[in-house]
Amino acid sequence: MTSFVDSPNGVFPSVCSLDCPDQCGLLLHKENGKIVKVEGDPDHPVTKGFICNKVRNMTERLYDEKRLKYPMKRIGAKGEGHFEPISWDEAINTITAKWKDLLQTEGAESILPYSFYGNMGNLAAEGMDRRFFHRLGASKLDRSICNSAGAAGYKYTMGASFGIDPEDTIHSKLFIFWGINAVSTNMHQVSLAQQARKQNGAKIVVIDVHKNQTARFADWFIPILPGTDTALALGLMHILFAEDMVDEPFMDQYTVGHEELRKHVEQYDPITVSSITGVPVEDILKLARMYGQTSPAFLRIGNGPQHHDNGGMFVRTVSCLPALTGQWLVKGGGAIKGNSAYLAFNTANLQRPDLQANKNTRVINMNLLGEALLTLDPPIKSLFVYGTNPAVVAPAGNKVRKGLEREDLFTVVHDLFLTETAKYADIVLPATSSFENTDFYTSYWHHYIQLQQPVIESYGESKSNVEVFRLLAKGMDFTEKAFEETEAELIDQALDLRSNPSIEQIDFEVLSKKQYVKAKVEFPTELPTPSGKIELYSEKMKQDGYPALPTYIPLVNDSDHPLQFIAGPNHNFLNSTFANQDKHTRLEKEPEIVLNQFDADQAGVKDGDRVRVWNEQGECILIASVGENVLRGVAVTQGLWGADQDTKHLVNSLTPDRIADMGGGATFFSGKVSISKY
Repeated sequence: MTSFVDSPNGVFPSVCSLDCPDQCGLLLHKENGKIVKVEGDPDHPVTKGFICNKVRNMTERLYDEKRLKYPMKRIGAKGEGHFEPISWDEAINTITAKWKDLLQTEGAESILPYSFYGNMGNLAAEGMDRRFFHRLGASKLDRSICNSAGAAGYKYTMGASFGIDPEDTIHSKLFIFWGINAVSTNMHQVSLAQQARKQNGAKIVVIDVHKNQTARFADWFIPILPGTDTALALGLMHILFAEDMVDEPFMDQYTVGHEELRKHVEQYDPITVSSITGVPVEDILKLARMYGQTSPAFLRIGNGPQHHDNGGMFVRTVSCLPALTGQWLVKGGGAIKGNSAYLAFNTANLQRPDLQANKNTRVINMNLLGEALLTLDPPIKSLFVYGTNPAVVAPAGNKVRKGLEREDLFTVVHDLFLTETAKYADIVLPATSSFENTDFYTSYWHHYIQLQQPVIESYGESKSNVEVFRLLAKGMDFTEKAFEETEAELIDQALDLRSNPSIEQIDFEVLSKKQYVKAKVEFPTELPTPSGKIELYSEKMKQDGYPALPTYIPLVNDSDHPLQFIAGPNHNFLNSTFANQDKHTRLEKEPEIVLNQFDADQAGVKDGDRVRVWNEQGECILIASVGENVLRGVAVTQGLWGADQDTKHLVNSLTPDRIADMGGGATFFSGKVSISKY
């Protein structure tokens, strides 16, 4: 097979590696061995050649002069960012010598891997690295910062991450984007909605705390108070039952608990729900009737509301709505929270948990990194960070950075850039981009598995995660064959025929010929819930200590600060990725905080003022954007601006590190702040 790397000129297939549901097919244009242009693949069945601004400008990231070229060791104080180049041999020897010493003196659990999906390639994110840390016996990381609360809630209702095929949503006549700024985070679902709007006269409704780009695109924007989405969903159920807009035959055949739910939601009348949510009574009635009387009706369930104290219960609740109206049986009807269960692969084959001798190794929730670094006993003595930037991304950021300052913490960071986290490292390792790797990708929205083969040579001396952990395994004297296997072998093991009937005809050879392959997807007739049905009433929830029926539980109120603080995504960054690229920061201009006119007046703040935003955890300085784009009592900022701009822009300094109601999830959006003119 001809290597793409060996061809200095031409156009080559690729896939976007960013943590985004769309996972676009790409075409990379090469001249003289360098990528000069990134465009969408017009033949991709879902993404069809359209790509976002982030990916369109990817070449600037690939060849940024700030990109790391060789390993480095720290020569200054932690956080200052002073390093000198070293060889790979010295880097690996330094790391493994330290770890061998820790194994003898502190034990394997003193070492913690800290990673997430900065690169969504399955080998990059959960392949050789997992094998290595299992074999080492290190503390395990509960990677629950993103969607774990919602995944747990959805599982109680639906059993697993099953939704409809997004390609079918061109038939939908009603789209409800609930808590998702899809224009910025799921643009091809917006494209499908626009197509349905033109072809079917489909209506597009957005429910969110902020009049963002998706809200402005919608036919109807419904602003809601943060953390009250569960109450609105229950209010819709109240009206659906009361006005006989439910599908009784569907509920009888495919659900359990609908009679219990009918009685339970009587308490969530429109007046009560309006007082909780800030949504007017007439709008609650209008939305319920629109949903109950329109078919096909589609719910796109977003990540936003699940980043609250009650986030798991919200997703558990809203996922009941398509069952009440029988929309799961209508082409283009139903919902998508995620579709990852359709493309589930053999994680045990890939990650090899059998290599771990101690099955009771401690587990540390990644949302509690700051607390863990400062208070855990026995302490964490070494941290290996890859695929994420916790100094900016993790909640309670000041606590995290204080933990990273510990002189007795031996920290290694593997990344493309000297990130804010890398500045605290003892050893920094240069990472390849996804376009320099072999890997396979499984979307959590559409139904295609995709292959990435290297298109360009590794940048400088950079190495992939697979290569790094092979070297570390050798340095630790691990002799198992599991650490010698090639990327192609890893992919075939992950796509083992027994793992998932939907992907049983897909392997490395097939992917290398076709680039992307659609799984054989059918919505399951029997769900993997205890009853095999949609569980409107969940005995499992009751056993786990939750209400068996969907229930509104208010946010934790442990603060006297007046404003609910929402630190959501912006259009040109993806978490902290791209926040260090000049072009992207210019496009975003400055970090803003969106305020209601009433709250601004109360604080003596005018539009365009610099504003001090603070709570007990720290403070930020942001630019006020004043108007009616949020309800009273709400403050929204967008984007994780890095410390390269200004340490006073690190908004996760203000976010709580409480754990959500389910799945160990983050509660980024349940913090409170005060404001004043700066």
